[in-house]
Amino acid sequence: MKHVYDFLARLAKNNNREWFEAHKDEYLAAKEIFDNFTKELIREISRWDPYIDHRRLTVQDCTYRIYRDLRFSKDKTPYKTHIGCFITHGGKKSQYPGYYFHMEPPESGSFLGGNILFAGIYMPEPKVIASIRDEISVNGDALIKAINKAKGFVLQYNALRRVPAGYEKVEDEGWRNLIKLKEISMFSNVSENFLFARGNLAKRVSERFRYCKDLNLFLNRCVDYAMEGNI
Repeated sequence: MKHVYDFLARLAKNNNREWFEAHKDEYLAAKEIFDNFTKELIREISRWDPYIDHRRLTVQDCTYRIYRDLRFSKDKTPYKTHIGCFITHGGKKSQYPGYYFHMEPPESGSFLGGNILFAGIYMPEPKVIASIRDEISVNGDALIKAINKAKGFVLQYNALRRVPAGYEKVEDEGWRNLIKLKEISMFSNVSENFLFARGNLAKRVSERFRYCKDLNLFLNRCVDYAMEGNI
């Protein structure tokens, strides 16, 4: 994985098409390494998360193109200088929660701010967040318990100022704070030492993500309910 990290660092200093084309073979080698890591991570997570099926979920379902979308950006540098994979039921375009591995050397500047593990759900559709809020309103302690079990992870607090309409009668303050969240996600920063230590990186990452298993199971059930047309 150090080869991938070093390639991204050099790309950050030479983010132009001429340099990239001249080093295309290095990019393809880095991509192959990361794709193999992603495939292994899918398999490792599938050992303990019933929503992840390594027989159906492909690397392409979980990874992203290196080419930036420049249509609405003032920054016209053509390539991403970070790399990541999102392991989730149905692939990265689904509405399901999952496990996101993000690697970004310091030379890249700041997208998410370094090497990070994320778990949970990001920018859910209205019917999905409604399903999550409904479940919290009657079973908020289950989500609080899952959050507390996510050792080493911190809750992202992107929230509404007020409890949304329909949930004003929820009395528990902890439940009310969770209902105000626009998404339910947690993150953990990881060091270069973690990334490049001896041993199997996919297993190390999977072991960290396993602390978030109950969080994602709670959210998966909410998404299932929403997708069945009950919201």
